[in-house]
Amino acid sequence: MSASVYADDRGTLIFEDDFERNESQETKDEIGKGWGSNSRSRAKGNKQVDLKNGAMYIYIHKVADHAVSVTHPAEFKDGAIALRFMLEDPRDSLGLNFADLKYKPVHAGHLFVAKISTKRVELTDLKTGNMELKTRELRKAGKLPAALKEKLKTKTKRFPNKLETGKWYDLVVSVSGDTLTVSIDGKKVGSFSSDGIAHPTKRLLRLAVPRNAVVDDVKIYAKSTDS
Repeated sequence: MSASVYADDRGTLIFEDDFERNESQETKDEIGKGWGSNSRSRAKGNKQVDLKNGAMYIYIHKVADHAVSVTHPAEFKDGAIALRFMLEDPRDSLGLNFADLKYKPVHAGHLFVAKISTKRVELTDLKTGNMELKTRELRKAGKLPAALKEKLKTKTKRFPNKLETGKWYDLVVSVSGDTLTVSIDGKKVGSFSSDGIAHPTKRLLRLAVPRNAVVDDVKIYAKSTDS
């Protein structure tokens, strides 16, 4: 597909990767095609991403002090991420975390996230929630006021959704205005509307993996970008 081809109403295809390539070594992350990871900074450089069987296997190393974060530029205002994924253990999960590192009022550019586990889908506004700097400082200090605690409860919406382990699923996470929507195997699981989702420019996709996940056929679509 070329960048001018549209898929449903997702927008223009701006990036795709089928991971059909080999690495030159097996000790460090070597993803290629613009992907990065936090293995150097959070896992002492140990390998946490492996390209094999035409897919990307993400697994946390025993020395890691943070979930694995596999990143790729994804700049748009409204758009979508489509990919195939597999969870191999009931405890595994995959997060699609959208960020803007140029936006400094939140920790590490966090805007919002869609987290898919074997039991549920969880959609969270991080920009106006837990990752807002002052809120994060109060939370880490254990000093969140009761009113703020109640407000933060409104920043996450959960949808029960059981998945089988060892099975491939098709995932689409779309962003339109202030609304985040997740569909699995062509069926809508849930939507969540919140101010932080409407952030003018999403610049970075982070695949957030606290344990293990397998990903393939990633496609990034943009409906609109911020000039």
